[in-house]
Amino acid sequence: MSYLFGERIVLRDYRYEDLPHMRQWVNDYDITNTLHDVFLYPQTVHDTESFLRMKIEGELGTGFVIAAVDTFEYIGQIDLAQLDWKNRSANLGLVIGRKEFFGRGIGSEAIELMKGYVFNTLNLHRLALEVYEYNERGYRCYLKCGFREEGRLRQKIFREGRYWDSVLMSILRDEYIDAN
Repeated sequence: MSYLFGERIVLRDYRYEDLPHMRQWVNDYDITNTLHDVFLYPQTVHDTESFLRMKIEGELGTGFVIAAVDTFEYIGQIDLAQLDWKNRSANLGLVIGRKEFFGRGIGSEAIELMKGYVFNTLNLHRLALEVYEYNERGYRCYLKCGFREEGRLRQKIFREGRYWDSVLMSILRDEYIDAN
């Protein structure tokens, strides 16, 4: 798989030297609170090492590390899950693992690169994601990147003493082409 270069970032392969960077965020509530329930409990070093090994060995689907274009240093991750070749669709997952990069457009740039890869290289038809309603920064980012809200799974997530909706969003190949 080739690297995907943007203005400020590159989407590159996972590497063993990414482990210390991943360990800095996997138990940080400010980051993991917007991710799925795998992060409800503290992640051990073994958990992170196993995940990283499986990504490197190709056992966990397609994905990239989001890295600084000049240093290739880890910033976060963007992955595809539930690849469905028959129906040409996939689900998107994204995490910015370094808080100093929050609100700087890194997620949007990574998504734009991934959309090009998904629609132009993999020839998929649909790219979907799920975002929790309290993740306003993520929701705005996805809208900015052309995703549309498809529906809600009402009160699916329990966080901070209350239930929240999970918002289903997607972008279709034709929508991507029309926007570019």
